Amino acid sequence: MQCKRPPSSRWMTVILLCAAQAELASSAWAQAPASPVVVTRVQQRNVASGQSFVGTVMPVKMSAVGSAVDGRVTEYPIEIGDRVSKTQPLCRLLTETISLQVSAAEAELRLHEEELRELKNGSRPEEIAQAKARMEAAEAVNDFAQGRFKRAEQLVEQGRTLTQEQLEEYLSAAVTAERNLQANMQDYQLAMKGPREEKIVQAQARCDAQRELVQQLKDQLRKHTMIAPFDGYVVMKRTELGEWVTRGQVVAEIVYLDEVEIEAHVLDAQIDHVRLGMPVKVEIPALNPPVYVGEVVRISPQGDVKSRTFPVKIRVKNIIREDGPVLKSGMLARVTLPVGQSRDSLLVPKDAVVFGGPAPMVYVVVEVPPAKDAAANAGPALSVKPVPVEIGIASGKWLEVKADLKADDRVVVLGNERLRPGASVSILREDQPDSVTESAQ
Repeated sequence: MQCKRPPSSRWMTVILLCAAQAELASSAWAQAPASPVVVTRVQQRNVASGQSFVGTVMPVKMSAVGSAVDGRVTEYPIEIGDRVSKTQPLCRLLTETISLQVSAAEAELRLHEEELRELKNGSRPEEIAQAKARMEAAEAVNDFAQGRFKRAEQLVEQGRTLTQEQLEEYLSAAVTAERNLQANMQDYQLAMKGPREEKIVQAQARCDAQRELVQQLKDQLRKHTMIAPFDGYVVMKRTELGEWVTRGQVVAEIVYLDEVEIEAHVLDAQIDHVRLGMPVKVEIPALNPPVYVGEVVRISPQGDVKSRTFPVKIRVKNIIREDGPVLKSGMLARVTLPVGQSRDSLLVPKDAVVFGGPAPMVYVVVEVPPAKDAAANAGPALSVKPVPVEIGIASGKWLEVKADLKADDRVVVLGNERLRPGASVSILREDQPDSVTESAQ
């Protein structure tokens, strides 16, 4: 049984317009190369009828961007309705004092880093050479002092005239020279070994502490600039240039509208028919065309005990134009869910439906008789005909349609976005229809 109804005057106008476009375009497309497409047959199945639920278009994400510090507003480059990208600055506060603190901390960090580098590099060759020269000079002095003391002792043993004071003086000079030699030898060894490991560790710790201080100050500096947390639109301004904002104060509200959500409340007796991922017909009465296709993304397991209804979230991909999103937050929406009695319907894959024109439509593949001058064995060429459709309920990957179609008509499911009425096509592949019952489960 084919699902048809008498067309209204609006639908007759759309049908006649599409037919006229196809006739005018056929001659232009006759010489064009055939476009490869993937097709599927229209199905006639018994599916559950739809029931409409009223909802409101809401953003998928909403953020009230606040300040993390106190300060005075010096830049506020946004207006309500502006599209902003992720990390784009929304508001800046006065940062002269914190910037000076960052510069001073960075200079202190450079000082500690150079001190650490000096310790790690160890003694320079010139310093080692100096230490060695001092050690050799002390060694020469020590040799002289030791020799003089020994000669003095020999004179005493030989009974020659030498006072006790002179002998002690020579002894003191010898001891002093020996101790000086030992000191210079230790200095030379220290120069050869370089600084102690503990000194390097201490210098490294000072560098790490200063580096953390710099990062802390830079973090404070970043907090003086409020940024957008995601791509979206400004819907509220909460401050102005010159105002003083306090920590935690909201400066702007951002909403994400590249996708929107509609919440429908479904009765407990019907909720079992709703499945995650199910395509859903969405109507926005304020728009033209008003019909979109969404997808069930959330089914709440907690219902309202008074109304015995369960919230169902339907997500719809938005259309973004230069002047903003087509679907705006707060618009009235009606969603149609397959929760009613079964009926016989025509179904097409949701990828076959083309939106964006006066009404949703599908491209049907039709045969075109060969030209008079074509070869005798040439078969009929293939072309596409646009057919306006009225979308009903969704069943798995399929959409119910009311249109001038019949079961087993071939509709384009891949490549239809680049087609025009009357375009020549070649069938690259014909997909076998999935079971409607399996797709719905």
